[in-house]
Amino acid sequence: MTLTRSDIADRIIKKNGVPKQLALEFVDAFFENISHSLEQGEECKFTGFGNFTLRLKNPRPGRNPKTGEEVEISARRVTTFKIGQKMKERVCK
Repeated sequence: MTLTRSDIADRIIKKNGVPKQLALEFVDAFFENISHSLEQGEECKFTGFGNFTLRLKNPRPGRNPKTGEEVEISARRVTTFKIGQKMKERVCK
């Protein structure tokens, strides 16, 4: 099963009794803040859950699997997630 934006909003509604529109706005604002922080190069740390960080990847040689032609894979930023200890204990039993 996949956890969706709507599922998160439904759980907020069930637990806190807020209107659906408010719950959806909260979920959207939460993820927007994470995205904005990462765009600015900031880390996002959630105690007990984990950390979202940006990592810079250097350019490297690659190969087109279809043609075998060598190409350079450009440098880029990638988002990584490292699970927190408490979450690891809950999930990785």
